[in-house]
Amino acid sequence: MYKVLTLNNISVAGLEKLPRETYEIASEIQHPDAILLRSFKMHDMEIPPSLKAIGRAGTGVNNIPVDKMSEQGIVVFNAPGANANAVKELVLAGMLMACRNIGPAWDFARGLEGSDDEISKAVEAGKKNYGGFELPGKTLGVVGLGAIGRSVANMAEDLGMNVIGFDPGLTVEGAWQISSTVKQASSFDAMLPEVDFITFHVPLIDVTKNMLNADRVKMMKKGAVVLNFARNGILDEQAIVDSLQADKLYGYVCDFPSNLLKEVKGVMTLPHLGASTKDAEDNCAIMVAENVRDYLENGNIKFSVNFPEVYMPRAEGTRITIANSNEPNMVSQISTKLADAGLNIVDMVNKSKGDLAYTLVDVNNDVPEDVVNAIHDIKGILSVRILD
Repeated sequence: MYKVLTLNNISVAGLEKLPRETYEIASEIQHPDAILLRSFKMHDMEIPPSLKAIGRAGTGVNNIPVDKMSEQGIVVFNAPGANANAVKELVLAGMLMACRNIGPAWDFARGLEGSDDEISKAVEAGKKNYGGFELPGKTLGVVGLGAIGRSVANMAEDLGMNVIGFDPGLTVEGAWQISSTVKQASSFDAMLPEVDFITFHVPLIDVTKNMLNADRVKMMKKGAVVLNFARNGILDEQAIVDSLQADKLYGYVCDFPSNLLKEVKGVMTLPHLGASTKDAEDNCAIMVAENVRDYLENGNIKFSVNFPEVYMPRAEGTRITIANSNEPNMVSQISTKLADAGLNIVDMVNKSKGDLAYTLVDVNNDVPEDVVNAIHDIKGILSVRILD
């Protein structure tokens, strides 16, 4: 029986992917094999020695001490792309709110008083203050071309916009999913003078903190619109406010309200609605539950933020999963320990990701505990599991 600890409310659609006859799931449980969570902050949490996997039902993992988990051989999963449509739709809504002045216009209309005739006259007199512009022919810059960024880029092209993308980490597989007419920016700075809108879809890490700052805002077109539905801290809010007040920027739409942004003309903030749809919550929970289950039962890894993607069909016999630091001669040492115990390797796969590596080995017989201990004693081994 696998034990799963939930630190937030997880969609039932996801939990149903974990069969009750083999999984015990609770918000309070001893010795969990896995943790499922959404926004719970784990940094100060005592990590149970039994823990093997963490599943984040979402994309960002800032609330998880990933480095600490890696040191213990604990695989951290997320759900990239499961909420892409929800965020894409909100980016579209943000662009429309900005270019058509929907927020201020709505406030104006809600504040009208008098008879219907008086309101009608006030509407005709006041609407000139909220005239805007249309999206076709405008240029959108997309920073970060992961699942969400790609979805946003393709949507904008369908709307008749020109699109420029920037992502130095774009994979070949990711590039195939982007419209061939999306231009690739040579650098973030090179993109800025060309865009009428710019939207960010990157994680908050050292290199992305305040990446749009005062100096870079000066490089942008007068009248550009900035959108941030990624993470608070990616943009220098003070620089954005100063540029709006100087009529350099036309608008700023984001998912992260703050005191600084209150009552600033041209700013529209939303209460972190990016992935707040039932559809997105279901999709994220289903994806992460399925991948955590496959890891616990078969040792396969898909959509992990710290370990490489590894898949191997099950063979007859016993499966061994091994997480280790990415060092030379590890596979040879593991193979030697198995050979010394008279175990024949039926199948094996080894892959690495940065400083970490992961190995799946199927052997022909049961693996004695002393062999497990011998493998675990190899310098650089982080965790060893036996799957019958």
